[in-house]
Amino acid sequence: MTPDDFSTVNRRLKKEYLSKKAPIVDLIKIETQDPFRILVATILSARTKDETTSEVCGRLFKVVENPHDFDGLSRKQLEKLIFPIGFHHTKAKHLKELPGALDREFSGVIPRTIDGLCKLPGVGRKTANLVVAMAFDKPAICVDVHVHRICNRLGLLKTKTPLETEMKLREILPKRYWKTWNSYLVSYGQTLCAPIGPHCSTCVIPEFCPRRGVTRSR
Repeated sequence: MTPDDFSTVNRRLKKEYLSKKAPIVDLIKIETQDPFRILVATILSARTKDETTSEVCGRLFKVVENPHDFDGLSRKQLEKLIFPIGFHHTKAKHLKELPGALDREFSGVIPRTIDGLCKLPGVGRKTANLVVAMAFDKPAICVDVHVHRICNRLGLLKTKTPLETEMKLREILPKRYWKTWNSYLVSYGQTLCAPIGPHCSTCVIPEFCPRRGVTRSR
Protein backbone atom coordinates (compact mmCIF):
# COMPACT_ATOMS: atom_id res chain seq x y z
CA MET A 1 0.00 0.00 0.00
CA THR A 2 1.12 3.55 -0.78
CA PRO A 3 -0.39 6.97 0.03
CA ASP A 4 -1.93 6.95 -3.46
CA ASP A 5 -4.16 4.08 -2.33
CA PHE A 6 -5.79 5.89 0.61
CA SER A 7 -9.01 6.70 -1.22
CA THR A 8 -9.71 3.14 -2.35
CA VAL A 9 -8.65 1.51 0.90
CA ASN A 10 -10.64 3.99 2.98
CA ARG A 11 -13.75 3.42 0.87
CA ARG A 12 -13.57 -0.36 1.27
CA LEU A 13 -12.79 -0.21 4.99
CA LYS A 14 -15.71 2.18 5.49
CA LYS A 15 -18.08 -0.23 3.77
CA GLU A 16 -16.80 -3.10 5.94
CA TYR A 17 -17.05 -0.94 9.08
CA LEU A 18 -20.67 -0.06 8.36
CA SER A 19 -21.52 -3.75 8.01
CA LYS A 20 -20.19 -4.54 11.50
CA LYS A 21 -20.97 -3.43 15.04
CA ALA A 22 -19.08 -0.21 15.69
CA PRO A 23 -16.35 -0.02 18.37
CA ILE A 24 -17.73 0.95 21.78
CA VAL A 25 -16.48 4.55 21.79
CA ASP A 26 -18.16 5.14 18.42
CA LEU A 27 -21.42 3.79 19.83
CA ILE A 28 -21.27 6.06 22.86
CA LYS A 29 -20.67 9.03 20.57
CA ILE A 30 -23.71 8.08 18.50
CA GLU A 31 -25.86 7.56 21.60
CA THR A 32 -24.87 10.56 23.72
CA GLN A 33 -22.47 13.06 22.07
CA ASP A 34 -21.29 13.64 25.66
CA PRO A 35 -17.55 14.50 25.95
CA PHE A 36 -17.45 13.28 29.56
CA ARG A 37 -18.89 9.86 28.72
CA ILE A 38 -16.66 9.56 25.65
CA LEU A 39 -13.61 10.40 27.78
CA VAL A 40 -14.50 7.88 30.50
CA ALA A 41 -15.35 5.14 27.99
CA THR A 42 -12.07 5.71 26.18
CA ILE A 43 -10.09 5.45 29.41
CA LEU A 44 -11.91 2.25 30.33
CA SER A 45 -11.59 0.69 26.88
CA ALA A 46 -7.78 0.53 26.88
CA ARG A 47 -6.62 -3.10 26.77
CA THR A 48 -10.18 -4.30 27.22
CA LYS A 49 -12.59 -6.06 24.86
CA ASP A 50 -15.45 -3.92 23.57
CA GLU A 51 -18.03 -6.31 25.00
CA THR A 52 -16.62 -5.83 28.49
CA THR A 53 -16.31 -2.06 28.10
CA SER A 54 -19.90 -1.83 26.89
CA GLU A 55 -21.21 -3.82 29.84
CA VAL A 56 -19.21 -1.78 32.35
CA CYS A 57 -20.14 1.58 30.80
CA GLY A 58 -23.82 0.64 30.91
CA ARG A 59 -23.50 -0.11 34.61
CA LEU A 60 -21.25 2.86 35.47
CA PHE A 61 -23.28 5.53 33.68
CA LYS A 62 -26.35 4.61 35.69
CA VAL A 63 -24.45 5.90 38.73
CA VAL A 64 -22.07 8.48 37.26
CA GLU A 65 -23.44 11.30 35.09
CA ASN A 66 -20.74 13.96 35.59
CA PRO A 67 -17.17 14.10 36.92
CA HIS A 68 -18.09 14.98 40.50
CA ASP A 69 -20.26 11.89 40.80
CA PHE A 70 -16.94 10.08 41.22
CA ASP A 71 -16.49 12.01 44.47
CA GLY A 72 -19.42 10.15 45.99
CA LEU A 73 -17.87 6.75 45.36
CA SER A 74 -15.05 5.19 47.32
CA ARG A 75 -12.22 3.76 45.30
CA LYS A 76 -13.28 0.23 46.28
CA GLN A 77 -16.85 0.94 45.15
CA LEU A 78 -15.56 2.25 41.84
CA GLU A 79 -13.27 -0.73 41.38
CA LYS A 80 -16.25 -3.01 41.89
CA LEU A 81 -18.35 -1.02 39.41
CA ILE A 82 -15.78 -1.21 36.61
CA PHE A 83 -14.62 -4.79 37.16
CA PRO A 84 -13.69 -6.81 35.01
CA ILE A 85 -12.18 -3.94 33.00
CA GLY A 86 -8.49 -4.50 32.37
CA PHE A 87 -6.26 -2.75 34.95
CA HIS A 88 -9.39 -1.80 36.88
CA HIS A 89 -7.44 -0.83 40.02
CA THR A 90 -5.36 1.73 38.13
CA LYS A 91 -8.31 3.02 36.10
CA ALA A 92 -10.41 3.46 39.24
CA LYS A 93 -7.58 5.53 40.73
CA HIS A 94 -7.44 7.73 37.63
CA LEU A 95 -11.21 8.22 37.53
CA LYS A 96 -11.24 9.21 41.20
CA GLU A 97 -8.57 11.83 40.41
CA LEU A 98 -10.39 13.15 37.34
CA PRO A 99 -12.76 15.69 38.99
CA GLY A 100 -9.93 17.39 40.88
CA ALA A 101 -7.71 17.56 37.81
CA LEU A 102 -10.52 19.03 35.71
CA ASP A 103 -11.25 21.65 38.37
CA ARG A 104 -7.59 22.63 38.87
CA GLU A 105 -6.58 22.75 35.22
CA PHE A 106 -9.74 23.50 33.26
CA SER A 107 -12.41 24.91 35.59
CA GLY A 108 -14.30 21.62 35.45
CA VAL A 109 -14.61 21.56 31.63
CA ILE A 110 -13.33 18.69 29.46
CA PRO A 111 -10.46 20.20 27.40
CA ARG A 112 -10.73 20.21 23.61
CA THR A 113 -7.03 19.78 22.78
CA ILE A 114 -4.65 16.84 22.79
CA ASP A 115 -2.18 18.67 25.04
CA GLY A 116 -4.94 19.60 27.45
CA LEU A 117 -6.40 16.12 27.62
CA CYS A 118 -2.95 14.61 28.21
CA LYS A 119 -2.80 16.56 31.49
CA LEU A 120 -5.65 14.46 32.86
CA PRO A 121 -4.98 11.27 34.87
CA GLY A 122 -4.93 8.12 32.78
CA VAL A 123 -4.96 9.98 29.46
CA GLY A 124 -2.20 9.44 26.92
CA ARG A 125 -1.96 10.51 23.29
CA LYS A 126 -4.08 7.62 22.02
CA THR A 127 -6.95 8.47 24.34
CA ALA A 128 -6.56 12.21 23.77
CA ASN A 129 -6.65 11.89 19.99
CA LEU A 130 -9.73 9.69 20.13
CA VAL A 131 -11.58 12.09 22.44
CA VAL A 132 -10.69 15.09 20.27
CA ALA A 133 -12.05 13.31 17.19
CA MET A 134 -15.11 11.71 18.77
CA ALA A 135 -16.20 14.28 21.32
CA PHE A 136 -15.26 17.49 19.51
CA ASP A 137 -15.32 16.45 15.84
CA LYS A 138 -11.80 17.80 15.25
CA PRO A 139 -9.12 16.20 13.04
CA ALA A 140 -7.00 13.85 15.14
CA ILE A 141 -5.21 10.58 14.47
CA CYS A 142 -5.72 8.01 17.19
CA VAL A 143 -3.18 5.21 16.90
CA ASP A 144 -3.80 2.08 18.93
CA VAL A 145 -2.36 -1.41 18.47
CA HIS A 146 -4.74 -2.14 15.58
CA VAL A 147 -3.84 0.99 13.61
CA HIS A 148 -0.14 0.51 14.30
CA ARG A 149 -0.19 -3.16 13.32
CA ILE A 150 -2.32 -2.87 10.18
CA CYS A 151 -0.52 0.18 8.77
CA ASN A 152 2.76 -1.71 9.10
CA ARG A 153 1.28 -4.96 7.84
CA LEU A 154 0.05 -3.18 4.72
CA GLY A 155 3.55 -1.82 4.14
CA LEU A 156 2.24 1.74 4.31
CA LEU A 157 4.98 2.59 6.79
CA LYS A 158 7.70 0.98 8.87
CA THR A 159 7.49 2.13 12.49
CA LYS A 160 8.32 0.57 15.83
CA THR A 161 5.85 2.33 18.14
CA PRO A 162 2.31 3.75 17.97
CA LEU A 163 3.75 7.24 18.55
CA GLU A 164 6.01 6.87 15.50
CA THR A 165 3.00 5.65 13.54
CA GLU A 166 0.93 8.67 14.59
CA MET A 167 3.67 11.12 13.59
CA LYS A 168 4.17 9.42 10.22
CA LEU A 169 0.42 9.31 9.50
CA ARG A 170 0.24 13.02 10.27
CA GLU A 171 2.66 13.52 7.38
CA ILE A 172 1.08 11.25 4.78
CA LEU A 173 -2.61 10.74 5.64
CA PRO A 174 -4.94 13.39 4.17
CA LYS A 175 -6.80 15.23 6.94
CA ARG A 176 -10.18 14.20 5.58
CA TYR A 177 -9.40 10.66 6.77
CA TRP A 178 -8.00 11.51 10.21
CA LYS A 179 -11.20 11.28 12.24
CA THR A 180 -12.34 7.93 10.84
CA TRP A 181 -9.07 6.07 10.17
CA ASN A 182 -8.95 4.72 13.71
CA SER A 183 -12.57 3.55 13.74
CA TYR A 184 -12.23 1.73 10.43
CA LEU A 185 -8.93 0.03 11.28
CA VAL A 186 -9.96 -0.88 14.84
CA SER A 187 -13.14 -2.53 13.55
CA TYR A 188 -11.14 -4.30 10.83
CA GLY A 189 -8.48 -5.41 13.28
CA GLN A 190 -11.07 -6.78 15.69
CA THR A 191 -13.00 -8.73 13.07
CA LEU A 192 -10.65 -9.71 10.22
CA CYS A 193 -7.06 -8.44 10.38
CA ALA A 194 -6.21 -10.03 13.73
CA PRO A 195 -2.65 -9.99 15.10
CA ILE A 196 -2.46 -13.79 14.93
CA GLY A 197 -4.30 -15.80 12.31
CA PRO A 198 -5.77 -12.92 10.27
CA HIS A 199 -8.69 -13.93 8.05
CA CYS A 200 -6.89 -13.20 4.79
CA SER A 201 -9.34 -15.22 2.71
CA THR A 202 -12.07 -12.65 3.42
CA CYS A 203 -9.87 -9.53 3.31
CA VAL A 204 -11.50 -6.62 1.46
CA ILE A 205 -8.17 -4.98 0.54
CA PRO A 206 -6.03 -8.00 -0.46
CA GLU A 207 -4.27 -6.33 -3.37
CA PHE A 208 -2.88 -3.66 -1.04
CA CYS A 209 -1.35 -6.14 1.39
CA PRO A 210 2.15 -7.60 0.81
CA ARG A 211 1.00 -10.80 2.58
CA ARG A 212 -1.29 -11.57 -0.31
CA GLY A 213 0.84 -10.48 -3.25
CA VAL A 214 -2.07 -10.44 -5.73
CA THR A 215 -2.64 -8.20 -8.74
CA ARG A 216 -3.70 -4.68 -7.79
CA SER A 217 -6.98 -3.30 -9.05
CA ARG A 218 -9.17 -0.31 -8.29
